[in-house]
Amino acid sequence: MNRSPSVIAGETGTGKDLLARHIHAWSKRKNEPFKVVSCGNLKGELLEVELFGSERGAFTGAVAKRGLVEETDGGVLFLNEIDLISPTVQGKLLRFVEEGRFRRVGEVKDREVDVRLITATNADLRELVEEGRFRRDLYHRLRVIEIHLPPLRDRGNDVILLARYFLEEVCASQGVPRKRLTSEAESVLLSHRWDGNVRELRNLMERLVVLCDEEVITKDTLA
Repeated sequence: MNRSPSVIAGETGTGKDLLARHIHAWSKRKNEPFKVVSCGNLKGELLEVELFGSERGAFTGAVAKRGLVEETDGGVLFLNEIDLISPTVQGKLLRFVEEGRFRRVGEVKDREVDVRLITATNADLRELVEEGRFRRDLYHRLRVIEIHLPPLRDRGNDVILLARYFLEEVCASQGVPRKRLTSEAESVLLSHRWDGNVRELRNLMERLVVLCDEEVITKDTLA
């Protein structure tokens, strides 16, 4: 199966995680695991252990632990905020991307898995490379497939398509009758700036489902 890594770039909230999930859902790996790591939430050794696991006694308090690359074998691993990983983890990630091999922290033997890596960032990785903050070789290895997600304000009628999609999705998850937007309400959505991008739009649709009793959402409902 395809192991080519991908980079999804775009402002915060543009739907990078949503796109990664769709890539997984439409791939030959769709029946295999999809795991997510927010790299900004885990620093240094914590991220290394989360990704690659550890052997008992590798460091104070360390236990034998499988990392996410093992748990995702056969599937897709999504690393968000890839620009925030440490130089040490960058080096280990490079080897994993190139060879599909890794070692748990404290281990002396290699392990091999079949994982497709999708990464995401809201930073300019090329600029970080020039500043010496991101490995050049890893940068080029990750961007076999590079996707740029423009901000929602630049995506025209995508606002309406996404609003309808989120409205239907939230109604289904909440177990309530389907709701619809009037054309006037959709015009209001098109005129909004959407500084929070796709995340802001989805949150609005969820709020409307929870707070609005009517099945038809008008421009007055949005006021």
